[in-house]
Amino acid sequence: GTGSNILSALQDLFWLLKSKVEKQLQIISVLQWVLTFLVMGIACTLILMYILCTDCWAIAALYLAWLVFDWNTPKKGGRRSQWVRNWAIWRYFRDYFPIRLVKTHNLLTTRNYIFGYHPHGIMGLGAFCNFSTEATGVSQKFPGIRPYLATLAGNFRMPILRDYLMSGGICPVNRDSIDYILSKNGSGNAIVIVVGGAAESLNCTPGKNSVTLRNRKGFVKLALRHGADLVPVYSFGENEVYKQVIFEEGSWGRWVQKKFQKHIGFAPCIFHGRGLFSSNTWGLLPYSKPITTVVGEPITIPKIDNPSQKDVDFYHSMYVDSLIKLFDKYKSKFGLPETEVLEVN
Repeated sequence: GTGSNILSALQDLFWLLKSKVEKQLQIISVLQWVLTFLVMGIACTLILMYILCTDCWAIAALYLAWLVFDWNTPKKGGRRSQWVRNWAIWRYFRDYFPIRLVKTHNLLTTRNYIFGYHPHGIMGLGAFCNFSTEATGVSQKFPGIRPYLATLAGNFRMPILRDYLMSGGICPVNRDSIDYILSKNGSGNAIVIVVGGAAESLNCTPGKNSVTLRNRKGFVKLALRHGADLVPVYSFGENEVYKQVIFEEGSWGRWVQKKFQKHIGFAPCIFHGRGLFSSNTWGLLPYSKPITTVVGEPITIPKIDNPSQKDVDFYHSMYVDSLIKLFDKYKSKFGLPETEVLEVN
């Protein structure tokens, strides 16, 4: 009757409104992370300097005193917060794309690991969501394993930002930090290194599957020194969420990017995503394209205190082969043609 029709219409309206609210929450969750990535460090530094010049200078002075006292904490495993890692905002972040984590093999809690994450993309969205939050269930999929996402050490010199990053289990990608986690933090640790780094980000563009890896062997040497197993990780869709202007080798644009990369540690990219209110306009929001991160089979690595170059080359070659096999095995399952080849530079 009329009553049931009205009830049905109200239910439809409720679900429509709920869907719209969830979509807006997803957009907000991604926007806050993009702004954190791009401006939080500089903004917090400027705000702190401003407070020092006001009547509230004592607050800033106390924080700076704490900063000096706490300066080496990022190098010693950081200050992980399960509460922050489990924030509901990260689930909205996950669902915006959506992002998914795929486990292919079990990991032993009696071993330590170095995950090689590929490709970098513009912002490493899959790496952050999967390993610095619990949105995709990394702790449930790999019980007893503590992931540490390694990023630029310069980020940990920025006030407030450093504490925010550490709360997610993010650490500096330098030898001191990695040595500490792999040698003085027990077993069951997994350091996630985006191997291609800034150089790889310069070549990421939709439709392209390439990694910068041929001459990246430092992570293999670290694995040998600590006897940490190597695990290849490939994120299908990481390069699809932003469009970038690619400068050719030898151009003035690429020259500028390489100078920044050499002296500052990151390479400025000219990129765009979608607008805040419409997917048909340009903006800083990434496009909502699926990202599927596949964690491959661990490669057992012996502990060699002083590995030779021959040792490093051997296990590096084994790692490259394993990554290619991982890509080939799952590429068709996640939307790529069987003819697609992973380009290793």
